[in-house]
Amino acid sequence: MSKKMYFTSESVTEGHPDKICDCVSDAVLDELLKQDKMSRVACETTATTGIITLMGEVTTKATVDYQQIVRDTVKEIGYDDAKYGFDGNTCAVVNMIHSQSPDISMGVDRSLEVRSGQESDGMDYGAGDQGMMFGYACTDTPELMPLPVSLAHKLAKRLTDVRKSGLMPYLRPDGKTQVTVLYEDGKAKWIDTVVVSSQHSDDVDMEKLRKEITENVIYNVIPQEMRSPEMKIYVNPTGRFVVGGPMGDSGLTGRKIIVDTYGGWSRHGGGAFSGKDPTKVDRTAAYAARYLAKNVVKSGLAEKCEIQIAYAIGVAHPVSLMVETFGTGKADEEKIANALTELVDLRPKAIMEKFDLRRPIYRKLAAYGQMGREDSEYLWEKTDIAEELKSRLLRK
Repeated sequence: MSKKMYFTSESVTEGHPDKICDCVSDAVLDELLKQDKMSRVACETTATTGIITLMGEVTTKATVDYQQIVRDTVKEIGYDDAKYGFDGNTCAVVNMIHSQSPDISMGVDRSLEVRSGQESDGMDYGAGDQGMMFGYACTDTPELMPLPVSLAHKLAKRLTDVRKSGLMPYLRPDGKTQVTVLYEDGKAKWIDTVVVSSQHSDDVDMEKLRKEITENVIYNVIPQEMRSPEMKIYVNPTGRFVVGGPMGDSGLTGRKIIVDTYGGWSRHGGGAFSGKDPTKVDRTAAYAARYLAKNVVKSGLAEKCEIQIAYAIGVAHPVSLMVETFGTGKADEEKIANALTELVDLRPKAIMEKFDLRRPIYRKLAAYGQMGREDSEYLWEKTDIAEELKSRLLRK
């Protein structure tokens, strides 16, 4: 008898109040990196009715207009008119950013290895904090991501696209999606349930909205061959969704970390990404862990792979690396871990250089998932060590 399992993941649009905050924090980061690539940034944003607040620590040579960055980002998302419940032109913007703690800065600039007299090779940044980061990959999709979160992101992005293109002009920026996949014996069989909720204008007919979201969003994204014969579709199941965005709920940077990664399929270390410069291992090492896991799966060493990397504050080298292949591995997990550490330098500065992380690439990453992106500029999605892993560990 086959073993069945239902798994559900969600995504949100860039107009969701928490995602607005992620987008603003990463827009601030991008502007600082454009002017000073060595900027140290830990920018968090809150949003509620009529006001956005920036807070955190920034050390930089750049001179930026924080208020203008906030307003431009909010308007680009689509909140540019008071009738939408929030307006980037008129909202209040409060800036409470200050300089980074000198104690943290010292540990980053000169790692424990350097301070204890070990020879430096130029990769001597210490980790900006302690913590553990996870990466994951599997054979569900061409981009080696779990299918539920991959489809949830595509639905959320499509919901934004039909609004911005004018195909469904009555939609508003706030929205959420959710996908439930039936797995049999560990393989995705079909889509069982799709949920889409979108903010909309006050005068739209609900029957029209549900029909057009089903046709223009859901059927556009969900492959015909993956639809269950009884696939359940819920569009705005609570009914009207006129009040949304920061007027409907407060927003905060870093509150959608599961949306940003693997939709709950893999474990998460707990650290958020948005608004953090690449000296922060919460962000940098999570990209590295994804890179390692993806290369393991691409090499054929496993159908599923989870990587954990852990750091101590001020220490350059990771304190541990864990490989888990969930019974699908074709090589010993310890040997895979050893091969990965030989092939990839996991010190923070080495990761930054390998993936060129001092570029202003983060605003575009802030919504619709930070992993599984197929754009060539996101270098942690490359599988350039897969063949070497295969040759080392799958010898006949």
